[in-house]
Amino acid sequence: MVWLYVGIGVATLIIAVLFALTLASYVIAFYQRHHKTEDHYRLPDSKHFQRDRDKMYALIREMEVVPYERVYTKSFDGLRLSARYYHVADGAPLQIQVPGYRGTSVRDFCGGNKLARKCGFNTLLIDLRAHGQSQGHTITFGVREKLDVVSWIDYAIDRFGKDVEIFLVGVSMGASTVLLASAENLPQNVKGIIADSPYARASDIIADTCAKSRLDPRFMMPFVKLGARIFGGFDVTKADVPQAVSRTHIPILIIHGEEDDIVPCKMSEQIQNACNGYAQRLTFPDAGHGLSYMQDNARYEQAIKDFILRCGGSAEEGASRA
Repeated sequence: MVWLYVGIGVATLIIAVLFALTLASYVIAFYQRHHKTEDHYRLPDSKHFQRDRDKMYALIREMEVVPYERVYTKSFDGLRLSARYYHVADGAPLQIQVPGYRGTSVRDFCGGNKLARKCGFNTLLIDLRAHGQSQGHTITFGVREKLDVVSWIDYAIDRFGKDVEIFLVGVSMGASTVLLASAENLPQNVKGIIADSPYARASDIIADTCAKSRLDPRFMMPFVKLGARIFGGFDVTKADVPQAVSRTHIPILIIHGEEDDIVPCKMSEQIQNACNGYAQRLTFPDAGHGLSYMQDNARYEQAIKDFILRCGGSAEEGASRA
């Protein structure tokens, strides 16, 4: 009888440890405590961000004084989603800009939003679910966020008209999100997608992060996947970008820094190889994660303009309207 109680106790302890690991995996990877006040000047602890810090700070300060309208829409599951709308000109094409994992919209697009406005685009700079002023507490690495992008596309067409030309632009997780959204039977309004530093699969980038943190991915990933299912209610393996882009004909431009120490540059090569339609990939030497614009803004700007022209738009005409 004693051994029975010992066995029950050991089994209970094991179950408690497994539960704790699963919960901890969810909290660390996916849970986001909601903050209404964002620090746009807080940068990741990376040598590349520290190197480009002054450039980013100057662009953030510049962006903070640009007038915008706070707008909202509803997600498919009832969350209130928030965005900043920057107006350049009536009838101008629109960029829907999607920031990255635990980032802020202003920080992640301090360069990209300026470039869009320079090219004559109106912009919807969104707060991802569980970020900024959008509701929610669970980050799903694109599984649900891709449908939020669809909600913003619907908002844009309702507000700006059925003929509005739309480009989807994302950085980091936002880049993977817009690529995942490409497989969602998007309206013809979406003329092109620009993805800066995308990961190929959520499970792969999480495993890579575990390895960099000296945690065995083979041990940790079952808890990560289980935590996503139990506490987040989603399947993280559904964030499969190569599979998504193999099902779309929307033109895609992929940009990646060759010195990216967060999302390996080879991941965007996997994405390009899987594309079913037109796909161009440009890499930037010495650029860190999402920092290609900071490293060589002239080349970055020209790449964006060339891609817009390739998709039938005109950045030069847009700039004259602005």
